[in-house]
Amino acid sequence: MYKRDTMAEHIINRQQLTIRVGHGTLSFSTYREQDRETVFEPYVVKSGVSMAANLREAFKTSGLLQAAPMAGGMSPWPAQRVRLSIFSDLMMVPIEQFDEKDMAAMHNHVFPRSSHDAICYDVLPDLNAVAVFSINRDLRLVVDDHYPDARIVPAMNPVWRHLHQRSFTGKREKLYAYFNERHLEVFAFRKNRFRFCNSFETSRAADAIYFLLYVWKQLQMQPEHDELHIVGNIPQEEWTTAELRKYLQNVYVVNPTVDFNNHPVTEVSDMPYDLMTLYARGR
Repeated sequence: MYKRDTMAEHIINRQQLTIRVGHGTLSFSTYREQDRETVFEPYVVKSGVSMAANLREAFKTSGLLQAAPMAGGMSPWPAQRVRLSIFSDLMMVPIEQFDEKDMAAMHNHVFPRSSHDAICYDVLPDLNAVAVFSINRDLRLVVDDHYPDARIVPAMNPVWRHLHQRSFTGKREKLYAYFNERHLEVFAFRKNRFRFCNSFETSRAADAIYFLLYVWKQLQMQPEHDELHIVGNIPQEEWTTAELRKYLQNVYVVNPTVDFNNHPVTEVSDMPYDLMTLYARGR
């Protein structure tokens, strides 16, 4: 028999643990809404080692994962309070066309490199879409070993939902871009649906500008009327925005502190915008 720290258990049960798997990054975080307290713990990923192996090692060393540990090595976190937030190969399917039986074949056709991964999906009812995405099987096994009922979701979920609400402001069409870990997430909405959603791998500002202008042209948006909103760790921010404004009249950089009304989560050093949105907007 073991005796659990009831105070620590009470505190943990009021929080959600988020394991964020980025593009070669790993972090753990919690947020307690009652007092708006945030804990953010980046993990130093070992290069040349799989993300699954890194996460397995993190369970031995991470202070947050080991909070209020129980005898026998059992996890202190209730599984229903754990979220695995992941960036991976992702495709959007209109909700009326989604069929769970076909999702793996469809995804593997679009992303052949993911054919050996597990395929998951997350329904986005407010956007009339289903996000179908991959997760490395070994990584999922590590998560399932500790939290068999953890919710696995695309890391972009809170960003999509928050900026979708912003898209209703004014009558202009809006294109959104999130700079995140050498990737550029680009998306747009029309009413309650995705109009465009794609991800580009780039660490160069010039390439990012090319991708954005290409999508802008593809969507036939008006350079003198419609809007581009960019957020995240923008490479060469001043130069990038200046170059974009040579072609587009309405370019806006989203400031999380203003966007989230000085929410304390925006003061957490190095926390990515998707996590800020998750905790500030609760999605």
